[in-house]
Amino acid sequence: MTNKYLFTSDRLGFRNWAMDDLDEFAQLNADPAVMEHFPAPLTREETAAFIDRLIAHFEEHGYTYFATEIIESGELIGFIGLAYQTYDVPFLPATDIGWRLKKSAWGNGYATEGARRCLKFAFEELKLERVVSTCTISNKNSEKVMKKIGMKRMGEFNHPRLEAFPEYEKCVWYEVTNER
Repeated sequence: MTNKYLFTSDRLGFRNWAMDDLDEFAQLNADPAVMEHFPAPLTREETAAFIDRLIAHFEEHGYTYFATEIIESGELIGFIGLAYQTYDVPFLPATDIGWRLKKSAWGNGYATEGARRCLKFAFEELKLERVVSTCTISNKNSEKVMKKIGMKRMGEFNHPRLEAFPEYEKCVWYEVTNER
């Protein structure tokens, strides 16, 4: 079963995306609770375009915000992974670590477990020197994960892609460097 995964953690498998994931991922992205810290839930069409971008990112960089499944059941729970970011802020360009999980997967430690495994992949396989992570100032649960995986809070910034959404524009950023 693990042969479909690029790598695994104890409970999770990480793989590239396929259009077969559209129905499940669209449902996740349409959930207002999951998208609480974003300007709006995504439509099915927006999710399809997102999957296209995730696949293209993997082809270009060898990593992406990976489709993440519970190994035991094969259930797609969302994404945990890495993306090269270049929007205009002082700490970029850099590789970002991020996650988005469906509500039924919350509270099980999956984000922390998966993010730790993705950091190991970033540092040991990709040989990256540093990884950053960002979230809206109100997203305390994501910030907790950043702390649990050893990231250090570096500061706050106004996200240039969220200027039209003042309630989401103020963000925090964290960083961890490869000290192995």
